[in-house]
Amino acid sequence: KSRRSGQYTMNHDNSKKTPDGASFGHSGSQDSLDELSMDDYWKELENIHETRGNNQEEREALVVKEPDEGELEEEWLKEAGLSNLFGEGTGDSQESMVFLSTLTRTQKAAVEKRVETVTQTLRKKNKHHQIPDVREIFRLQSDPKGKVCDGSEPSAVRTIENKNETQDETKGKDSNLFFFSSQKSLLEDMPFSETDINLEIPFAEQAASLKDSSVGKMYKSGGGDTLLPNFRLPKDKTGTTKIGDLAPQDMKKVYYIALIELTALYDILGTEFKQQKAVKIKTKDSGLFGVPLSVLLEQDQKKVPGTKIPLIFQKLISQIEEATLETEGLLRIPGVATRVKGLCQELEAKFYEGTFNWENVKQHDAASLLKLFIRELPQPLLTVEYLKAFQDVQNLPTKKQQLQALNLLVILLPEANRDTLKVLLEFLQRVIDHRDKNKMTLKNVAMVMAPNLFTFHGFGSKTIEQSEFVMAAGTANVMRFMIQYQKLLWTIPKFIVNQVRKQNIESQKKEKKDKAMKKLLKKMAYDREKHEKQDRAPNDADVPQGVIRVQAPHLSKVSMAIQLTEELKASDIVARFLSQKSGNVQTLKKEEVFLYEIGGNIGERCLDDDTYMKDLYQLNPNAEWVIKSKQS
Repeated sequence: KSRRSGQYTMNHDNSKKTPDGASFGHSGSQDSLDELSMDDYWKELENIHETRGNNQEEREALVVKEPDEGELEEEWLKEAGLSNLFGEGTGDSQESMVFLSTLTRTQKAAVEKRVETVTQTLRKKNKHHQIPDVREIFRLQSDPKGKVCDGSEPSAVRTIENKNETQDETKGKDSNLFFFSSQKSLLEDMPFSETDINLEIPFAEQAASLKDSSVGKMYKSGGGDTLLPNFRLPKDKTGTTKIGDLAPQDMKKVYYIALIELTALYDILGTEFKQQKAVKIKTKDSGLFGVPLSVLLEQDQKKVPGTKIPLIFQKLISQIEEATLETEGLLRIPGVATRVKGLCQELEAKFYEGTFNWENVKQHDAASLLKLFIRELPQPLLTVEYLKAFQDVQNLPTKKQQLQALNLLVILLPEANRDTLKVLLEFLQRVIDHRDKNKMTLKNVAMVMAPNLFTFHGFGSKTIEQSEFVMAAGTANVMRFMIQYQKLLWTIPKFIVNQVRKQNIESQKKEKKDKAMKKLLKKMAYDREKHEKQDRAPNDADVPQGVIRVQAPHLSKVSMAIQLTEELKASDIVARFLSQKSGNVQTLKKEEVFLYEIGGNIGERCLDDDTYMKDLYQLNPNAEWVIKSKQS
């Protein structure tokens, strides 16, 4: 879409300021953008400028540092957990080699591109670093036949060492064949109106397959096409993994893979992906508004241990909801600026003391305070690093690819930012649910909220304002995507979980190999293995084939052998345990406890209720199964 850019001015005529190139097809759907809803964007922007005009408090501008040659790529490798490829030590670089062996072809190409740039830069600077030849790095990861190892297919974990290894390898070949040969037909068979989001095949691999095909052209976003497709997540029998379901050590690996996958996707689509780098600035170390999220949470956790969302943010949302979400123009109609400023100052003084009188706060003022909180953060809620990447999602060719990029970007956000964003999006959806009364449809809410998330005042320059026309409709579309598909965006794609599983397997194999090579540990390893076999024998006899033992240390029935059937789900196992009554144990509700998959090829994973246990057992036969409450 070509959009005419122009400079935003305070005295514009709202009805005429929508740029010619940003016109959208008028549609009967409430999800389509039109000039009237663009009005909401410009009015909100005017309100923001007015609020800033009333608040003349000087703020130190956030400076985005222009990177030197190769610096961006070096920082990228560091963020992807691969900086040790250039270190002097070999221990850590071996860990990177294990990681590289699990990457897909497009992911490897993305890494190779950045390594090449850094290598050339280091050679220019004549730095005495160990500079690897990138081709050698990836040649080591190829199998004897020269085929690149790919961690993307459903058989990515086929190297599991168990009794059925031969059968698993046969399955792996079939899956591999499916991945490379059937991908095109799989994409061609997708219904156009209700698009399935495939989380098993890496997004960049899908983009590479679609790039030159007729199907790819069919999915291109048209300039006047502003309706949101009915995207659907097909059911995964091994269970859907949400952000927060995995243990920290595995989430770290998820972050690395997501960054590389996002970069690979942008590379395939010919879109530049650049992380911004902010120079550190002095920020407030106490208070409510204009305080970093990390500082807010630190002071909030002293009052409410374990809280993950700033208390003021939670309170403002509950204050808005207490009145009623049916108020017409909610979020769109601003509070009285002078009153909002007074409330802001009073909250700073009285909120933590518990003496602030919330009864005097009008609903529109509370909504203005909520938006003010988001805007006043010293760094954007979407972070300095990724704000531009979120904005650039609008430039990707298809809506499905835009959604895939947003999914990866949400995974990359710091936990505090991601958790706060989630609570915000859930609240916005509740506002939209009352659209018949409050007249705030998805498009209206997106138009009003986009300037608050995407026009960040802290950059200390007019670059954002000057490109206002260019980004207005685009960022509102990104905002619509985040609200509409929020449940999908908080899902960790199966191909990433599979790559984590494979990485864990490869690391375990490497550890075993390293131990075996040390002469001093050979005898100890032999004795220990013998001892473990003796210990394990009674348990193996205890649990027959096709049966798993589930532990529930906090429930009345501590352990139970469960026969696996085709239809047995995680929720069935939890229900079976909870049905065992005991007066000695506190009764727990079903929503308070979950079945966990622990060990084997995963650190720890909380299972969703619809996980088919036999399918998951085949994927991770060496796991332990434990019922417990979700970690706070």
